[in-house]
Amino acid sequence: MALPDIFSKDVCDTIVARVNKLTPQLASQWGKMNVAQMLAHSNVTYELVYTNKHKTPGMLMKFILKSFIKKNIVNEVPYKNNLRTAPAFIIADEREFNTEKKRLLEFIDKTRQLGRSHFEGKESHSFGKLTAQEWNNLFYKHLDHHLTQFGA
Repeated sequence: MALPDIFSKDVCDTIVARVNKLTPQLASQWGKMNVAQMLAHSNVTYELVYTNKHKTPGMLMKFILKSFIKKNIVNEVPYKNNLRTAPAFIIADEREFNTEKKRLLEFIDKTRQLGRSHFEGKESHSFGKLTAQEWNNLFYKHLDHHLTQFGA
């Protein structure tokens, strides 16, 4: 079953509406993060695309990621609850809810505006070149997983 198209306006509008349902007081249904940390965690996916904030994996680590992790990240199977996350995605400090929410909404909009064609064959920070569909799955699955974590 194909995942919703994160590059379409309708799907982005639905995701944005779900993000807008979040409040700083919401408790997670699983995991250790509070909602502001989850938003910051979700922003990491986009930081890896749009910034140089995170260190690029070395050749050996990139080989491992491409060979053993990539398929689980970019396929259409939803993530299970309480999966281990990569170190770059661990948000242990407190974050400001409104700042992280605003950043996430800006990243979602930027991705939609750039569109599917921009992401076709685009190099991933960790997985090499991905198809637009793989990018779609990566973005959508991660957002859906964490919005569901907080009941949105």
